[in-house]
Amino acid sequence: MTKFLFATTNQGKARELKQAFSDQGIAAEILTNGDLTNPPKVAETGATFEENAKLKAQALADYSGLITISDDSGLMVDYLNGEPGVRSARYAGDHDDTANNAKLLANLGGVPENKRSAVFKTVIVVARPNQPEKDLVVSGECRGRIGIMPQGDDGFGYDPLFFVPEKGKTFAEMTTSEKNSISHRGRAIAKLLQELPAWLEE
Repeated sequence: MTKFLFATTNQGKARELKQAFSDQGIAAEILTNGDLTNPPKVAETGATFEENAKLKAQALADYSGLITISDDSGLMVDYLNGEPGVRSARYAGDHDDTANNAKLLANLGGVPENKRSAVFKTVIVVARPNQPEKDLVVSGECRGRIGIMPQGDDGFGYDPLFFVPEKGKTFAEMTTSEKNSISHRGRAIAKLLQELPAWLEE
């Protein structure tokens, strides 16, 4: 069984990754930052999702000595010229989902439904300790629109506001497996699971 570190403190993300590995029948032990002693806090100073994911993956791989998976994800709202983008988790307060959602709704106040289109994007990077030139990089996207009010009790982040027309519901109204089948992170994880075996053999 391969042991991986998922460089996150977000247990919602970790649950989705573990579910995806399990659904594919991949035997893996997945640790998170919470399993480490005093892991480094990595400043997300990158200008893109990929840069931020690489910063986190390499720093935690070097620290832990484990193959490390990291992701950086964000919501880009067309009407807001791509905001909140790389600052999605820190839009109104650091990883404060309630404040971030409230700010997004306020900034879209009065904007009609047909102008609330948005895309969620995830970039996943897998890094080996002390080998920054050999990262595996995959990405995924999901299009939808921002609702008028939160709907659903599952998920995290902007999930209660992100409405997916093809499903007729928000991410927060879906099961983990249902969300994984269409979400930005789910699509990126699917690519990861396709490419990971060959990468591990390199």
